[in-house]
Amino acid sequence: MKLSQILKNINVQNNYPDVDVLDVTQDSRLVKDGSLFVCIKGAAFDGHSVADEMLNNGAVAVIVERDLGLDNQVIVENSRAVFSQICANFFGNPADKLKLIGLTGTNGKTTTTFLIKQILENVGKKVGLIGTVQNMICDEIYPAKYTTPDPYELQKLFSMMVEAECEYCVMEVSSQALAQGRVNGLRFKLGAFTNLTQDHLDYHKTWENYFNSKRILFENCEIAVTNADDEYGLEIVKGLDFEKLVTYAVDTNNASFVAKNVTFKPNGVEYELVGDTIGRCYCPIPGRFSVYNSLCAATCALALGIGFNDVLGAISKSNGVKGRIEVVPCDRDFTIIIDYAHSPDGLENIISSLREIAKGRVVTVFGCGGDRDKTKRPKMGRIAAELSDFCVVTSDNPRSENPSEIIKDILVGMQGIDTPYEVVELRYDAIEYAIRNAQKDDIILLAGKGHETYQILPTGTIHFDEREVVSEILSKL
Repeated sequence: MKLSQILKNINVQNNYPDVDVLDVTQDSRLVKDGSLFVCIKGAAFDGHSVADEMLNNGAVAVIVERDLGLDNQVIVENSRAVFSQICANFFGNPADKLKLIGLTGTNGKTTTTFLIKQILENVGKKVGLIGTVQNMICDEIYPAKYTTPDPYELQKLFSMMVEAECEYCVMEVSSQALAQGRVNGLRFKLGAFTNLTQDHLDYHKTWENYFNSKRILFENCEIAVTNADDEYGLEIVKGLDFEKLVTYAVDTNNASFVAKNVTFKPNGVEYELVGDTIGRCYCPIPGRFSVYNSLCAATCALALGIGFNDVLGAISKSNGVKGRIEVVPCDRDFTIIIDYAHSPDGLENIISSLREIAKGRVVTVFGCGGDRDKTKRPKMGRIAAELSDFCVVTSDNPRSENPSEIIKDILVGMQGIDTPYEVVELRYDAIEYAIRNAQKDDIILLAGKGHETYQILPTGTIHFDEREVVSEILSKL
């Protein structure tokens, strides 16, 4: 592809040779003969520092933000901002051929995207999915490294979806992706908001930055669906124009679609879905947050014109998502559940939901991630202690931090609360402790890791799949 084609609709500040480009990358390790290298300044590395080296390594041109005096340089105002458009042009702008559905919010994105995909497929649509657990093109599964991939991987996935004749792509859109411009230039058929609670402040630094990054999605969508119960649900769409604005709620009647007469069961939730039509909705995933997730998914589908009965029927047949209130087979008189809850609100939601169905104790095994927002740690400690019957405080992904120091931060929030707890630093040992000391009808919650099959330690990343860990421990009992 000619460089001029890749730079279509991008403001270039200098003349450049219109060379043939075979690939595009922002990663200096991936440069090969024929590459276009995009110099992006990050927190720890500035691609401009190796621009000349990349040309010597085979790159045919470099995208830069300032004049470096190189023959094959292309100067733009903001290389990060245009990278998404460059990748889109390179892959032939595949997103233009898809109906994009984007979900943003702190909690609930993963389950809700899966539910929307299942609803659309239930009425015969071909659907792609991009998210935290995995990427999918119809039934084919592809590994996911980030909730929202970098622009090159994202556009490549879009291209594969178009090739597979997908009509829709349902995707989680993270606050980091929005802030970093990974979805720049995309126009969403529908954007949906789940909720907003404390998370990722280690990256965004301020609550205002976090909120404003989420709002970017709604500046670029045709239909907006938002949670009227959340204090930021209406604020995030305020002052913006849409073809259609649709709201959903559980606690207020002032919404387009409302869940009424909610019933919680061990195997799911039921409620009356009230809008222009009224129908009984059953979602086979337990917990109060499943009401919100299924209600959001139903509202999105209805806003897209899917039939009311088709929506209810699809939700009733929906499957759970790996690492989201996932029951681990154990053939014992207690239950083990894995959940990704790693924020204060997420932990509160899952423990509260388990309390609604628990016959015995709720035992919570949890930790907090290292190199992340430290203010979450005592908050999560307090929530776990207040809502659980017993806690096992352990490590999560400590990364470069000392696990014992993270645990000390957690314990600060547990002070003054009578709930008994045990500190077991190694996560494997913590899970074994909880299982060995389980009582009849206990629910043991393994919180924080969810779908992850690894643990990031100060010494490096190790394989750590909690399903395998549970199986191995049970085999020894």
